[in-house]
Amino acid sequence: MKQLFILISAGCLVAAFACNNTQQQPAPATDSTHTTAGEQVARQLFDAFNRHDWAQMAACYADTALFLDPSFGKEYVTKTRQQTIAKYTEMAAMFPDIKDDVKAVYAAGDHVTVEFVSSGSSAQTGAWQLPICTVFTLQQGKIIKDATYYDQE
Repeated sequence: MKQLFILISAGCLVAAFACNNTQQQPAPATDSTHTTAGEQVARQLFDAFNRHDWAQMAACYADTALFLDPSFGKEYVTKTRQQTIAKYTEMAAMFPDIKDDVKAVYAAGDHVTVEFVSSGSSAQTGAWQLPICTVFTLQQGKIIKDATYYDQE
């Protein structure tokens, strides 16, 4: 099971949003007609992930991007698109039915936070589900930073 948690990318951050005078929180974006460019990139990434189109998924990132992910350690690391493709190709070999179910997408400026549940199965692990939250930072329409959080236990 430990390998599962080490290999899965994407995670959870408590995103801080400014409140207006009525203390309303931003609603999760669900209507694609009102999405920001950042939200569209995030949704394209998850659509490609669920199709297991790793090249298309990696194309959502800049040529090199910073990743904060428990599978890489406790500090940001720089990864290329090719390294991202290799990681997810390996993950799909271990979990051929891996998929992400997006629960909510929140956008604020150049940041997009995505709450989702990753799931899959293998002969070694059986079926599993993992709630994850990822905060993307975008620049010129590409993800330059991916901060992923999930429970490793």
